[in-house]
Amino acid sequence: MKSSYPGTGKTLLLVDGSSFLYRAFHAMPDLRNREGFPTGAIYGVLNMLRKLRHDYPADYSLCVFDAKGKTFRDDMYPEYKAHRPSMPEDLARQIEPLHQAIVASGWNILALEGVEADDVIGTLVQQAARDGVRSIVATGDKDLAQLVNEHVTLVNTMSNETLDVPGVSAKFGVPPERIIDYLTLTGDAVDNVPGVEKVGPKTAVKWLTQYGTLDNVMQSAGGIGGVVGENLRKALDWLPQARRLLTVKCDVELPQPYSALVAPSADYEQLRTLYERFEFKSWLRELNGEAPSAAPASRAKSAPVTEDMFGTEPTNTGHAQYDTILTEAQLDAWLEKLLAAELVCVDTETTGLDVMDAQLVGMSFAITPHHAAYLPLAHIYPGAPDQLKREQALHKLKPWLESARHHKVGQNLKYDMHIFANHGIVLAGIHDDTLLQSYVLESHRPHDMDNLALRHLNVKTISYTEVVGKGAKQIGFDQVDIDTATRYAAEDADITLQLHQALSPQIAVQSGLQHVYRDIELPTMQVLYRMERNGVLLDCALLQVQSRELGEKLLALEAKAHEAAGQPFNLNSPKQIQEILFNKLQLPVKKKTPSGTPSTDEEVLQELALDYPLPKILLDYRGMAKLKSTYTDKLPQMVDRNTGRVHTSYSQAVAVTGRLASSDPNLQNIPVRTAEGRRIREAFVAPQGSRIVSADYSQIELRIMAHLSGDEGLLRAFANGEDIHRATAAEIFMVAPDAVDSEQRRYAKVINFGLIYGMSAFGLAKQLGIERGAATAYIDRYFARYPGVADYMQRTREQAKQQGFVETVFGRRLWLPEINASNGMKRQAAERAAINAPMQGTAADLIKLAMIAVQHWLEKEKLQTQLIMQVHDELVLEVPENELPHVKEKLRELMCHVAELKVPLEVGLGEGANWEAAH
Repeated sequence: MKSSYPGTGKTLLLVDGSSFLYRAFHAMPDLRNREGFPTGAIYGVLNMLRKLRHDYPADYSLCVFDAKGKTFRDDMYPEYKAHRPSMPEDLARQIEPLHQAIVASGWNILALEGVEADDVIGTLVQQAARDGVRSIVATGDKDLAQLVNEHVTLVNTMSNETLDVPGVSAKFGVPPERIIDYLTLTGDAVDNVPGVEKVGPKTAVKWLTQYGTLDNVMQSAGGIGGVVGENLRKALDWLPQARRLLTVKCDVELPQPYSALVAPSADYEQLRTLYERFEFKSWLRELNGEAPSAAPASRAKSAPVTEDMFGTEPTNTGHAQYDTILTEAQLDAWLEKLLAAELVCVDTETTGLDVMDAQLVGMSFAITPHHAAYLPLAHIYPGAPDQLKREQALHKLKPWLESARHHKVGQNLKYDMHIFANHGIVLAGIHDDTLLQSYVLESHRPHDMDNLALRHLNVKTISYTEVVGKGAKQIGFDQVDIDTATRYAAEDADITLQLHQALSPQIAVQSGLQHVYRDIELPTMQVLYRMERNGVLLDCALLQVQSRELGEKLLALEAKAHEAAGQPFNLNSPKQIQEILFNKLQLPVKKKTPSGTPSTDEEVLQELALDYPLPKILLDYRGMAKLKSTYTDKLPQMVDRNTGRVHTSYSQAVAVTGRLASSDPNLQNIPVRTAEGRRIREAFVAPQGSRIVSADYSQIELRIMAHLSGDEGLLRAFANGEDIHRATAAEIFMVAPDAVDSEQRRYAKVINFGLIYGMSAFGLAKQLGIERGAATAYIDRYFARYPGVADYMQRTREQAKQQGFVETVFGRRLWLPEINASNGMKRQAAERAAINAPMQGTAADLIKLAMIAVQHWLEKEKLQTQLIMQVHDELVLEVPENELPHVKEKLRELMCHVAELKVPLEVGLGEGANWEAAH
């Protein structure tokens, strides 16, 4: 890179290896070779070094790491970095082979005892500057901004940020020479160096702008008012020490000067050995002089996640041809192509994200890779070229859009279906959706198009914020100039088509995945669209009454809390609650926050509430306050002005188990364990002449456990229609079923559901409030009576460890990236998930199959009944009274027979004027 200042024209490239190491470890997935050795940090660091060498050719280069052991700062301040957790074992195992690989790649490497990597870097950049040599420092550490000057630039490879002198001033609000002062005032939480309490970046910048330097701020402390002024005065004795700790040492005695850091030759044989060991296949192909090949269409079941799934340097789509359709003749020409194509990718650009309200700004199409078109319809910025009238263009495209025989593919087509519906078009012919293809293939990974393009095509796409900006300066897509809009929108269609071509073969070769994708996920998308469009009627007047009543209860609870505390305090202030509970009332501290103060989170309050009255009052207050703010106050504001109903959004590709997620509003989180929570459901009502019907699978996950485990005792209990919790209690407590009392049944219910979620003896003891020994005895007795369950659990753990995933009854694949992690807590959590995921996933599949069957029947019978909600294992319908007997009879039949398990499926049905009454 050419120098932009007077000097030798030479460049020194310094890499903060320790910063790279931790960032790579946490940013990369849990990559491992076939022996289970972790390789993510190694791959991530080497990849960043490769990019740096490409982007910043240098005459001298060095990768600097922190050495083991204490530094001079620990001697100055024993609390320095004291709260940092120990290095994860999986990261520690990668350090030595990473260093070997860095050296073999042709880099100098250094770790110097007694100082930090920052100090080595600071010393070298000063040496180089004296000789007129430019320094590029690759780091993510903000502390190093203090080194920036006309000779020194920072680069951040992960955010593509470059900080020169103006860049530092723009980012921090102060120039590089004031960065130490700035950090001293704000403190550095990462290194455990306190600053001035309650002084953040804004205040620090304000003071330094007003007074010039930290010394001047300290001298003026007496004239600074308010709490922050008082805090500043309290910190005056500490600040000089903080400044010393945060100042990079630039006079370290080094083993060699910067001028000796000419890059050594790469050791290709050593690299080949290391790449083979770590299974970095694309880099191996490079070493062997082969062109990188495409990823295979499918992977063996037992294959772990490897480097080969990720690729190397991302490319862009600059070589593609993207057309802009501005005339009727151009539209006609493209429409002719659309009508002749076997499959077309279609995408929409809109005025917003509210699917019931957003309007079409433009559309894009792709038929073959690297060639796409954008049809602008409503760009309104000054000087925008003439565009086809939206109504005219849609009239021409409508027959193709509504044609079932013309196949379409897209990314999250449920959204586009809504947008077209807003313009009177029923999108048909949906053949594929890349969002769902990605979800079926790898539910544990991100499914947005930018991530998918990078992961599967090795392409860096134009992001939405690059086009419209962000924050207060963000513009609507209708204000984006058409040339930019074409590059962005046409690329979306082009990349989506390419993604489909990459993902589809991987699903096609796995019959289970093909079934889940074609027969469950794609039809579910259509049902969810219909449910979202239907919406649900709200009784807003009732919600207003409930909101007022909750407000009165909150005031009463506040008064009760003040009485229990012996003084008034703010129930919404964690600091004041902490002061009351632990200083005034001297309640025992159960756990601490990362900053070392006593925690007042819900788990702590629940534990304290067992013995003390105030924590219980606080919990009740928080619960009611959340009900009021999230539901009774907010729901009436979410009613659509055109339909008079509330329209939730169901996300299909979020939960790794296949469960749906609901948002805006979240209907799945309405608490039903309190009377106040259940009353919220009373506001979800049927219109006049109709009823709400609720259909809920009974004990579905326990039934799936019986099916999966094949345990004779469980199968027999369900086949005979027994109360499964009573049957389990009879087995565990060794009494006749009719002799089981309510407490024993409660214990059995906790055990039945707890074991599904991998609950330990410790967890069971805590849940039941019994000794751990008794809990262990209950679990042992359970497994003795239901040996098939114990066999299933062990078999599932082993299978998960071997292949990295488990499957539902229907073939949905549930990945467990940390099933072989060396970190015990992560591995145990993955083992618990391995046991539970097939049950949750199968339950998710069943409710989706039920939705599909019910919607198909409603359409076939041409009924007015409509599905309006899906919550957990429950379907909620709005049923005209004249259709009620027919629907109730058929609904149970459909849901009970969507699949044949080894145990019968049971459905509970209820009806009422509102959702709560239907229970």
